[in-house]
Amino acid sequence: MTGPVSPQGLRVTGLAVRLGGRTILRDVEFTVGHRSTLAVIGASGSGKTSLLRVLAGLGDAAAGCIEVDRRRVDRLPAHRRGIVYLNQEPLLFPHLDVRANLAFGLRLRSRDAARVAAMVDPLIEALGLQGLERRDPLTLSGGERQRVAFGRALAVEPAVLLLDEPFASLDPATRLAMQALFRQVARSRGITAIFVTHDLKECLRVGDQFAAIRDGGCRLYEDRPAFCADPANGVAAEVAFWSAAADASGPD
Repeated sequence: MTGPVSPQGLRVTGLAVRLGGRTILRDVEFTVGHRSTLAVIGASGSGKTSLLRVLAGLGDAAAGCIEVDRRRVDRLPAHRRGIVYLNQEPLLFPHLDVRANLAFGLRLRSRDAARVAAMVDPLIEALGLQGLERRDPLTLSGGERQRVAFGRALAVEPAVLLLDEPFASLDPATRLAMQALFRQVARSRGITAIFVTHDLKECLRVGDQFAAIRDGGCRLYEDRPAFCADPANGVAAEVAFWSAAADASGPD
């Protein structure tokens, strides 16, 4: 007798993505471990968003296979994949208060009031939204709105969460706080995620695994040191810049 099959996370093989009649990504292959965050760095226009949209079912793959927890999903409609896509625009419902926004996906799934409360109340606490439950989204700060959008995505317990530069529009201090919050919540709730960004420091802060999109391909690195050692990713140049800046600001 065999034991239960452990969850795999997200596995992508041989994926090709076309946009505007041309292939922008080809032979994309990676596995995001269960409860792990794959941080993907890439320049604007490199195909990061197109990749996430195809994974989420919001666009069609030209070729390849997408599996979630060992189940092939690329032939399924978006709502049956167990994948939630979150970008930098919170897109909250302005006619619903914070609590109703958090509960929206659960209501669509016809969860009863007790189940909704059991899911939403811990999220309010985990995301520091206490006291904001009845607020109109238009009265919230950018960071507060993004926390609500993040919570709404988590409430439906997706198998995979895709984050498309979710904090790019925030001021530096709020962005740093949201990165820390994401890491805290991702670890405590065992989230399997892909987090794409063009910001090197953000990539290093949020990721457990690392990949880079460039020249129509996606390179997955063995570990953090391997990612940092690739000169194309700019880690060495970043370190050299700040070392030089520190030397220049020192005493003559």
